[in-house]
Amino acid sequence: MASSKKALALADDRAGAATAQLRRRRQRRGDRRDPALSKQLILSAAQDEFAAYGLNGARIDRIAKRVGASKNLIYHYFGSKDRLYLNVLESIYRQMREGQDDTALQALSPLEGMRKLVANTFDHFVRSPALIRLMSIENIHLARHLKKSKSVKPLYEPLLRTIRSLLAQGQAAGVFRKDVDAVDLYISMSGLAYFYLSNRHSLSWIFDQPFDEPKRLQQRQAHIVDVILGYLQHEAKSAFRSD
Repeated sequence: MASSKKALALADDRAGAATAQLRRRRQRRGDRRDPALSKQLILSAAQDEFAAYGLNGARIDRIAKRVGASKNLIYHYFGSKDRLYLNVLESIYRQMREGQDDTALQALSPLEGMRKLVANTFDHFVRSPALIRLMSIENIHLARHLKKSKSVKPLYEPLLRTIRSLLAQGQAAGVFRKDVDAVDLYISMSGLAYFYLSNRHSLSWIFDQPFDEPKRLQQRQAHIVDVILGYLQHEAKSAFRSD
């Protein structure tokens, strides 16, 4: 199986856990004037707030209360609620791309690299419930705010280069089929993870299965890896046998 040795488990879905940890770190330092830590704390609290209430329902005063700071400090760093929301979006996309680890993938064989990319993508969705909610919220808004970002699109250029490199190596070695579009491939591996996790509550009720339990998450991860690798190898295996 292409997962880490630790059993997959959904992150604590309660808002505020990471924010509380950051607040304790700031208290231990005894210095509230650390701009980097203050911004990190505000972004964490804002992620909790936007994930829980959406953009329209989120309130800066609740974010300030979670941070233990004034609203003026939030506006000082981020200017407006919309700009704070965009910074949160940029942060969750950046964290996802870091978790996919392009450099490590490029050092692997084509099969193992693809297997690892699929597993890492699923793992990150599992670890980041807020990511799923915020992606859904932003699509309700037709990606209006994300389109203002100058940092998110460039994050995906290295990903596509990595996928195309792994595809080319696998095709040259005769283990991957030829007619693969890198964008379609990534959307498929991401979508198979996203849909399962974003709909796990309704699916669990419909099918009477605990889709959020660690064993079931491991099963889903293995299934997605098999689906993607099976697609990539299907015609390559047929061509190899015919030769």
